Amino acid sequence: MAYKTDIEIAREATKKPIQEIGAKLGIGADDLLPYGHDKAKLSQSFINSVQDRPNGKLVLVTAINPTPAGEGKTTTTVGLGDGLNRIGKNACVCIREASLGPNFGMKGGAAGGGMAQVVPMEDMNLHFTGDFHAITSAHNLLAAMLDNHVYWGNALEIDIRRVAWRRVLDMNDRALRQINVNLGGVANGFPREAGFDITVASEVMAILCLAKDLEDLQRRLGDMIVAYRRDKSPVFCRDIKADGAMTVLLKDAMQPNLVQTLENNPAFVHGGPFANIAHGCNSVTATTTALKIADYVVTEAGFGADLGAEKFLNIKCRKAGIAPDCVVLVATVRAMKMNGGVAKADLGAENVEAVQNGCANLGRHIGNLKSFGVPVVVAINHFVTDTDAEVQAVKDYVASQGSEAVLSQHWEFGSKGSEALAKKVAEVAESGVSNFAPIYPDDMSLFEKIDTIAKRIYHADEVIADQKIRTQLKDWEEQGYGNLPICMAKTQYSFTTDPTRRGAPTGHAVPIREVRLSAGAGFVVVICGEIMTMPGLPRVPSAEAIHLNDAGQIEGLF
Repeated sequence: MAYKTDIEIAREATKKPIQEIGAKLGIGADDLLPYGHDKAKLSQSFINSVQDRPNGKLVLVTAINPTPAGEGKTTTTVGLGDGLNRIGKNACVCIREASLGPNFGMKGGAAGGGMAQVVPMEDMNLHFTGDFHAITSAHNLLAAMLDNHVYWGNALEIDIRRVAWRRVLDMNDRALRQINVNLGGVANGFPREAGFDITVASEVMAILCLAKDLEDLQRRLGDMIVAYRRDKSPVFCRDIKADGAMTVLLKDAMQPNLVQTLENNPAFVHGGPFANIAHGCNSVTATTTALKIADYVVTEAGFGADLGAEKFLNIKCRKAGIAPDCVVLVATVRAMKMNGGVAKADLGAENVEAVQNGCANLGRHIGNLKSFGVPVVVAINHFVTDTDAEVQAVKDYVASQGSEAVLSQHWEFGSKGSEALAKKVAEVAESGVSNFAPIYPDDMSLFEKIDTIAKRIYHADEVIADQKIRTQLKDWEEQGYGNLPICMAKTQYSFTTDPTRRGAPTGHAVPIREVRLSAGAGFVVVICGEIMTMPGLPRVPSAEAIHLNDAGQIEGLF
């Protein structure tokens, strides 16, 4: 049977006017700022008006460590949202926006797939409503103002060897990781080493996704540390006097974007920090607002549960004062086989033994999530090549771990295929068994927090950090930043810092290469192993296949 591509399915969608989608959540037309007919931003006045309402149920969707076989976390998030609406719940999906870099690189889009997609798919995976461009512009405005301040006399006595503010670009470009700026003589300023990160790793992105409103946004922007003086005292964004102009650039980007699923159910798509190098969650504003106007909010956290879910639970929930009523852990038979040693080319053949051997990765994630006090439902994202025996092997293993696995066929059948998963999730969420708590307290030392994540989530034996890094952490504690949570930057492919080690390895160490203080976002970034905050393109980037056809339609974008 020949299946249509995601973009073909999305193109054939029967979309409703965005005002009708908003009406499902009680949002009036006057509170929507339309971007065309099928997407709109939600007004701040509406957000303010619902803050006193009680919260609905919060469901977090996460996954095992990603493999080339595919897991379908966003597809499951969208399918579950549709499934909950199908069984009579007023449900809303909250996901992140897509970054152009991975779309033209190798990761693919962020709108779901098959019959479980958010539309307009092409817009979402490209420029959308311009939020990422606004973040890029605001971030680089600060960089320009900082260099300009130094050029015009450096009244703040910035040590140009200790400028901490890099530039950003929403594209994978390894050539920009380390650069020299201000070359060309006196007229161009003082030469120094600098570099670029990808926009989704920007602290401005993190702040946009954690700020409660524009006032909180500007305060957090002002708190960002951009450089240090010779005496190592910090220079803040507010010292450069860039926080006001940056807030102006971000004013519209702060407002959540409302779109719809293929089944015309509401979805907020807002913010997009990566989970391997940032905190991996959509905006607090979108999630907390959705909780006030929907019975159920289904949201996701990026990559595997060791990264995205850990940060959702330890950072986002802590900062926003929210807690999940149920966690859905996505797995596939194909990924289990790959973890069990089967090559990608051989995944179509039945291999129950390999499924069983590969389940250790799944079991590790189940145990980790339960350590936060949250109930876990495993969603087996169905592929047409899966056999009954292989599916049963996953179900039996999950049962042995004290949880339940539900087969979901949302990719093929939409909400009809996710109905069983929706019923199970609703049953668990409404049972009130969730007893969520972060795995470390605010008052634990920064290094102890890192050590706790490494040992309890990654199951490492030790953290390797030289004296310079340990001293830096101590200095930040003395400056009043010791209560901040930790944001680990680590490969998404493994519990270790080695992307080739699948399964559930033990006996490994977590080497720390660098630590960065995100004082405005309110966390400490810990860069581990070889992870890069500016990715590169693969040997054959997806961009090579993306083009316009004779009808002027986009092809190759999935």
